[in-house]
Amino acid sequence: MTNEEHPRIDGRRSALPPEVPAPPPSAPGAPEPSDGRRRLLAGLWPLRVTRAQLVVALLLFGLGLGLAIQVRSNSDNDALRGARQEDLVRILDELDNRTQRLEDEKQRLEGQRTELENSSDQAEEARRQTLEKERQLGILAGTVAAHGPGITLTVNDPTGAVEADMLLDAVQELRAAGAEAIEVNGVRVVADTYFSGDGGELSIDGHKVRAPYVFEVIGRPQDLEPALNIPGGVVQTLEKEQATAEVARSEDIVVDALRHAQQPDYARSSSQ
Repeated sequence: MTNEEHPRIDGRRSALPPEVPAPPPSAPGAPEPSDGRRRLLAGLWPLRVTRAQLVVALLLFGLGLGLAIQVRSNSDNDALRGARQEDLVRILDELDNRTQRLEDEKQRLEGQRTELENSSDQAEEARRQTLEKERQLGILAGTVAAHGPGITLTVNDPTGAVEADMLLDAVQELRAAGAEAIEVNGVRVVADTYFSGDGGELSIDGHKVRAPYVFEVIGRPQDLEPALNIPGGVVQTLEKEQATAEVARSEDIVVDALRHAQQPDYARSSSQ
């Protein structure tokens, strides 16, 4: 072979084969790659923030914070949003009934005031109203027996999973729905009633009670029963604990368990 077929390597850069094109020459004055990187870094640092950019950033931050608060507020209504239509209608009816009861109470008090103002014998009218108020307070304090329309709530607890706080929640729901007198397993429930003990071994004001727990409640049945069956209410909570709750309406519930009136040790009437 000749040197023309195989180029000779003699320590200097050999000529490229004819089929490989030579790289184009660099344009005169073109910056090296390292110069480009230096210019890019010089343009980005140090940061130059104008007042307008800072204001826009603050506005965007405030907008994002507001959206986050709105999303969190909307999530609070997920429980009602996921309820069935009939449950929502029942809750709305209960609110309407409470509003109506408050309006009736307002009208009754206004009527009493009118009677006191217009009665020819205001002293006799005041005495009559005082006796009526004493009877009402006696029912609330548990010192007077009572009867009237209402419901019977029976809680069966075969596994002993019902806790004292569940019975207390039932009492609170009934009171909020307008219950006027409550008796549980022969114990009168009043303002200072307390529930204690563990599942299967519960006490009401120190009196031991066992399942089934029977609530005798005087009040408007149309208000009491829906209050127990609202989504997430007493009935659903008991069912989660493998307990059953049965509600029966009645035209005449008797609450005759009595509490002894306690005389205060230190408090005295301030009326003259």
